[in-house]
Parts: sequence; C-alpha cells; structure tokens
Amino acid sequence: MPPAPRRSDGTRAAILTAARERFAADGFERATIRAIAADAGIDPSMVMRYYGSKDKLFAAAADYDLRLPDLDGVPRDELGTVLVGHFLQRWEGDETLMALLRAAVTNEAAAERMRGIFGAQLGPVVAKITGGAPDAPRRAGLVATQTLGFALCRYVLKLPPVVALDRDEAIAWLAPTIQRYLT
Repeated sequence: MPPAPRRSDGTRAAILTAARERFAADGFERATIRAIAADAGIDPSMVMRYYGSKDKLFAAAADYDLRLPDLDGVPRDELGTVLVGHFLQRWEGDETLMALLRAAVTNEAAAERMRGIFGAQLGPVVAKITGGAPDAPRRAGLVATQTLGFALCRYVLKLPPVVALDRDEAIAWLAPTIQRYLT
C-alpha cells in the first residue's frame, strides 16, 4: 500500500495552482502573496514558509514545458514551419506562458526562469538538428529571439500589424527566418 500523501503536498499544490492563476490574471508585479494565499485558502505565512519569497514562488509556479515536437521525421526544409506552428499553438491560449513572458520583461527572476526554460528545452533540440555544431547555442538563442519577440509583440504589446496576421501569414513570415537559424 503506497504511503498516504502528506498534508504539506496538498498545501504546496494548492499554493502553486493559486499562484499560476493569480500570476496569469494579474501579472507578476500586481499579484500579491496575500491574494495567492486567499485563493489557496491558507494563511500568507504558509506561502512564505514553503516558498520563501514571491520570486521563488513565481519560479516554482512557472515550471513550464514547451512540449517541443519530435522533429526526427520532419523533412529538413520544413523544420522552421513546424517549429513556428508549434510555438504559435503554445502561445495562443496558455496564460501561464503569457504571464511568464510579461513578468520576464521587468523581473529578473522571471527572466532567469524564461532563459532556463528556453535553454534547457530548445537548446538540445537545436543541437540535435545541427548535429551538435559548435554554434548550436547561438542558433537556439536566435530562434528564441524570433519566437519570444513575436509573442511579445503579438500577445503582450498587441502591435496591430502583428495581431492582424492570421496563423498562416505568421508562419509564412517567421518560418524562413527560423529555418535559416536552424539550417
């Protein structure tokens, strides 16, 4: 018989759920420990006990999986198209990722979290595509500039010409640049 879950596990999970929802709704700057605790139905001191600070709570709440696709069977000349389509799908409708992007612009802990996510998840994919080329980290960084920059302009800043692009147009504009960075 497996051991019964500890009460602290449920409390941590409730805090993380409340934090993700609050950060997504209010952004990093406006979200408060007090509001997150209220959403979780606990005392604010418990949030601090488990996470120590708002920055550390955000980093824990922003544990994010880009769910990058397996590109092994993708024809080499379609890699950019597949990756751009994937990133558009991830950005659209994912409030946790949007909250992280918004926060990363003004908060060093959030920026570090975003760097970690992209470095740990995108870096190995690009390294595999390039056969471990010495410039693979640079290429991954350049792919990130396009995907993060587009997301910032489309979903956060809401620049009208970028917002007006439909999915196919966005892919048509971005994919060749991503393709060049990859290959």
